[in-house]
Amino acid sequence: MIANKKQLLSALILAAFATSGFALTKEEVKAEKHRIEGEYKAAKEQCRALKNNAKDVCEKEAKGNEKIAKAELEAREKPSADHNYKVALAKAEAARDVAKEKCDDLKGNPKDVCKKDAEAAYTKAKDDAKVHKAVATPNPDSTEKAADVSKARKDAAEDTREAQYKAAKERCDAMSGDAKDACVNDAKRQFGQ
Repeated sequence: MIANKKQLLSALILAAFATSGFALTKEEVKAEKHRIEGEYKAAKEQCRALKNNAKDVCEKEAKGNEKIAKAELEAREKPSADHNYKVALAKAEAARDVAKEKCDDLKGNPKDVCKKDAEAAYTKAKDDAKVHKAVATPNPDSTEKAADVSKARKDAAEDTREAQYKAAKERCDAMSGDAKDACVNDAKRQFGQ
């Protein structure tokens, strides 16, 4: 019998991993890899009709979708907290790369702000994935697991706050004099810097 909520949660997580999917056969994996490759080639072909940065954005989206699909295939093939983390990371990287490419349509400070915002969003998504991985990783020692999850949450909050501060500070660069100083001080106060 399960004695407490922590043990129940651990048991549910383990059960979810044990039943999260059946192993794919080699033929199914091979077929999925061919499908992913075909979808990437088709998407890249559609990008050829575009010009300038729209073409670059399209190509980044195609490449990002390919990386996500490959990570998802690996997670289905070998279910684990590590592979689920890799899927989340692939999604975060793809979103960042596309967002940063879209920033190339801008100039000057708005472009810099756009890139910092993309990095901040990536940092938050990456850190959220680390926290989810810590929560999903089975550990029979509930005290150790709680410490791992707590550390992951603390690190994630610090990293996210730092990235958001950099983006806020970049917005201040469009200003000058007292307005810029006030903007930087507000950003420091808001993000605990």
